[in-house]
Amino acid sequence: MSQPDIKAVRAYLIDLQDRICKEIEIADGQAKFIEDNWQREGMGGGGGRSRVLTDGGVFEQGGVNFSEVTGDSLPASATASRPELAGRSFEALGVSLVIHPRNPYLPTSHANVRFFIAEKEGEEPIWWFGGGYDLTPYYGFEEDVVSWHQTAKAACKPFGDDVYPRYKQWCDDYFWLKHRNEPRGVGGLFFDDLNEGGFEHCFNFMKSVGDSYTQAYLPIVQRRKDLAFGERERDFQLYRRGRYVEFNLVYDRGTLFGLQSGGRTESILMSLPPLVKWRYNWQPEAGSAEAELYEVFLKPRDWLARPE
Repeated sequence: MSQPDIKAVRAYLIDLQDRICKEIEIADGQAKFIEDNWQREGMGGGGGRSRVLTDGGVFEQGGVNFSEVTGDSLPASATASRPELAGRSFEALGVSLVIHPRNPYLPTSHANVRFFIAEKEGEEPIWWFGGGYDLTPYYGFEEDVVSWHQTAKAACKPFGDDVYPRYKQWCDDYFWLKHRNEPRGVGGLFFDDLNEGGFEHCFNFMKSVGDSYTQAYLPIVQRRKDLAFGERERDFQLYRRGRYVEFNLVYDRGTLFGLQSGGRTESILMSLPPLVKWRYNWQPEAGSAEAELYEVFLKPRDWLARPE
């Protein structure tokens, strides 16, 4: 099995952050990312650079974060399902991002790619890749969801015909709000603990996923960014953003890992939207576009299945 090359992973992730930020700025046409370099204090070492865009022409808020942290032991969120990692030092590096558009007809998008290595003296290192991306619409457009999944499938294609179906299903299962009994959105890809086939093979797959994110998202931005909307659509967008917050704070592995490992809180929580609403026992009006989101789009399905 080929040995992990952390320098190559770091160089790729920093370049990926640069490229994504540039493309998002061009798509927004108004706002620029501000950069915040930070060092991790306590509970280990490392640091990162956080980039945040606010109050743009298209994007209300977006964050694209690179981080690289080390520690003497992995937190509970990382070892709960993998007890063999207990007692090992670790290094974790990755890029994570969330983009919250202003227009309710534009979906929120999330992506991350990451690499972990856990070591113990006298034993072989344990390493793995993880990541993926998912889409959270407020108003559904089948064209957008299909194109999103087509791009995800194309990114997986060189690595086997079974890869997209497996990671699509994993995404559907992962981004599920158990307390609401509903998905966060319309899915995409999710993978973790990837080390089969050697380092180069897994690294190439992570790069394929990372490189395809803007190919999947930005065409949707161009199609929907200029659609007219009113107070009703905006109100529903803020209400549905509450589901996003609930998932990130209750279930998201990256958020839990960052907080439990003493990460930088501002960078970890930059994924949360700037404005959000909660409402007691609200139900959409029957036959409305808001009801369609629940009845059609928040039902996990094979978006690429050909109609009979």
